[in-house]
Amino acid sequence: MTSKKKLTERDITTKYVLPAIVKAGWNLASQVREEVFFTDGRVIVKGDKTTRGERKRADVVLYYKPNIPIATIEVKDNNHSVGAGMPQSLDYAETLDVPVAFSTNGDAFLQHDRSGYSSHVEKRLSMMEFPSPDEVWKMYAKFKKLKTPKQEEIASFDYFFDGSGKHPRYYQQIAINRTVEAIAKGQDRILLVMATGTGKTYTAFQIIHRLWKNGVKKRILFLADRNVLIDQTKRNDFKHFKDKMTVIRKKKIDKAYEVYLALYQGLTNYNEDKDAYRQFSPDFFDLIVVDECHRGSAAADSAWREILNYFKSATQIGLTATPKETDEISNIEYFGDPIYTYSLRQGIQDGFLAPYKVIRVGVNIDLEGWRPEAGKTDKDGNVVEDRVYNTTDFDKNIVIDPRTDLVARKVTEFLSKTNRFQTS
Repeated sequence: MTSKKKLTERDITTKYVLPAIVKAGWNLASQVREEVFFTDGRVIVKGDKTTRGERKRADVVLYYKPNIPIATIEVKDNNHSVGAGMPQSLDYAETLDVPVAFSTNGDAFLQHDRSGYSSHVEKRLSMMEFPSPDEVWKMYAKFKKLKTPKQEEIASFDYFFDGSGKHPRYYQQIAINRTVEAIAKGQDRILLVMATGTGKTYTAFQIIHRLWKNGVKKRILFLADRNVLIDQTKRNDFKHFKDKMTVIRKKKIDKAYEVYLALYQGLTNYNEDKDAYRQFSPDFFDLIVVDECHRGSAAADSAWREILNYFKSATQIGLTATPKETDEISNIEYFGDPIYTYSLRQGIQDGFLAPYKVIRVGVNIDLEGWRPEAGKTDKDGNVVEDRVYNTTDFDKNIVIDPRTDLVARKVTEFLSKTNRFQTS
């Protein structure tokens, strides 16, 4: 018989850890995942070549249901102490937003509970004392401040699966779960900050689908500011709503659908569609998701804000990569502090986003400033204020066409010398 001291971590997991988990009532097929890689590894650029840094990997992640992780386990060989893997396990638990971390060497488990549910933050458990899924879920519910069976039911409702094998990345899981949990607890204004390219629309789809399928939110409005975003949303993730979904494009609105996609501009005072949103009753929608909410929906004097005020009884979720905070506009004042932020920096560190390099091009007008000649008028015939304009004004307070053309030419020149479609 092989000595336990000679077994590898893989052997310890197979011979001792998994049997203990299964005996405690965990379903090996749906609740236990081994060797879970949850980052891609930072992209490292060396001249014209790229490599990847090390990916983060948890030995075992335990799930209450798929995509609802509730504990991590770090396994060490038997030459280490029971708690040798705890620092790693805790790091992964914090990253994955779960309350319970375990460490083991095959002799026993060390449990660390960050929820406050257990009488002791850390305690040693024999291999026969591993907690059941329901016991760990109680710690999770305490950690997430889920106080009623109904809140727990909403928070644990199934994700959407289409059989393609696509599943959310770890940060998308966190954004989805935190949002659903916040809504379960009655929060009606929610802000998610996620860097460009990190899948805000897919995240929104999973939030909407879970709440819609569970009957918590029966009629939903998804708002965007560009037709291309609406078309992509309908064609890609939202296609799974099938005949329950429609795109509002005309003044006459069909109220027989459950999921509506629309442009802000198409619902407010623009041309023949003036105040189209008023064809709905103020309480028609249960949930409104505002894509790119920094573009104007958070401005108190914006026409887009009228929609949010009109449907004020609905739960409203703002999605943005760049929350706007100025004297006139505040995402945080309207939606509240973000319940989750996944930054550009973190996306690059995890390897889901490629690092960037700043190419500096000196434009004379930016370096020297621009002052209009006497009596200079804009395209509307208004006299331009006589002062020196600089980079803080350009494309905000004033647009100078020759400067825009020059910048566009420089960008085009740069792209023509590179593979503009290269992603890594």
